[in-house]
Formats: sequence, structure tokens, C-alpha cells
Amino acid sequence: MGMRTHTLASGLGWSVSDVVCTSGPHDRPFEEQHPAVCIAAVMQGSFQYRTTQGAATLAPGAILLGNHRHCFECGHDHAIGDRCLSFMFDPGLFETTLAAIPGVRAASFTMPRLPPMMALTPVLAAAELACSEDEPGAWEEIALDLVGKVMSIVAENRHSPSTPTRRDEKRIATVLHRIEAEADQVLSLADLARDAAMSPYHFLRTFRHVVGMTPHRFILRTRLRNAAVHLR
Repeated sequence: MGMRTHTLASGLGWSVSDVVCTSGPHDRPFEEQHPAVCIAAVMQGSFQYRTTQGAATLAPGAILLGNHRHCFECGHDHAIGDRCLSFMFDPGLFETTLAAIPGVRAASFTMPRLPPMMALTPVLAAAELACSEDEPGAWEEIALDLVGKVMSIVAENRHSPSTPTRRDEKRIATVLHRIEAEADQVLSLADLARDAAMSPYHFLRTFRHVVGMTPHRFILRTRLRNAAVHLR
């Protein structure tokens, strides 16, 4: 498994790294363990994430959720490579931060990921911009802001969705790759469904099941993220 990790910033009880993976379908996944509480933003590519909280496909804009010392596997069954911004928090700092967030009780995750959401676009755009700027002081604010937004969403959505089939994941991965490359173009539901070899209605249901939102909303979120980075 090809992995390159570059630490961007760190402080008392937290760190953020730019993680690039070049693995593909021919690379066998292996068991790993989260050394701290992990909240990772998927910036490019897609992959399968399997952990004690369940399994899910993570697309650009999704948030990987990892509990301290829990084991996990990441696989690239249907695509090659991905890039994530991985935020790690010591349990003590994480619990102290949660105590200041209204409505948040549990200090552990019960779901494997959050799907791409418009509410997370500003903080992810700020993180993307910080990667290209030499301002270490910005990262601590981004890290804590991300915890607050993610945990508020998690507190409102504590159900665990069913796991999609590998066949569905493979079909949707093909479409995700096209959307990433052509988000600024007109992409109709019929065209994307044709790429996935599905009827439009079946594709719509399957995409929402795998990704967590409709194709149209995912395209808009991708465009907004790109625009937010350019504006900043």
C-alpha cells in the first residue's frame, strides 16, 4: 500500500497531516489502528472504510470518523488513490472540547463516516487553503472548528445506515471519478446513470445510499468547495 504522510501542523493534544494514498484494486488492505481520535476529511478520490462502527464508501467531502485505539481497514476496491486531511486528537483534549459543544454527550463515534455536507464546506475550504499557505496558527482554529461542526452533526444523526453492496460501490466509484474531473460541466442524471449501467431511478437511489446525498447535491457541493477555495 503506497502511503505518503506529511505533518502540516501540531500542538498540545492535536495534529493534522496531509495523507496521500496511491493504492488500487490490486493492493490488499490490512488492519490498522487509530492512535488517537481521528476526524479525516476526504479531499480527493474514494475508498472503502471498514471499522468497528460499520463500513462505508468515502467520497470527496466525506468525513472519516475513527475512535481512539479502534482497528480499521481502508481498501481501494474500485478506484486508485485518495487524499485526506487527517486530524488527530488526544482523548483528553477531545473530551474537553466536546464539553463546550451544546447537545453533544458521547465522546465516541457510533458511525463510520459523515457524508459530504454543505455545512462542512467552509471549514474544508479553509483547510484546503491552509495547505498552500505558511500560516501554522490557522490550523488549530480549523481543527477545533471541525470538531465542533462534526460532533454537532453526529449528535443529530446517531443511526447507522445499511452497508451498500460491493457491486453498487464499484458502479458509484466510476461516477464519482467523473464528477471530480468534470464538476464544472453539465452532468445530467441520465448520463451519470449510463456510466453506472443503471436506470436513472435505480442510480439515484443507489448513489444516495452509497454517498449520502443525491448526485445533484454532490455536484453542487463539489463546485462550491472548488469555488470557496478560489475565493479564499
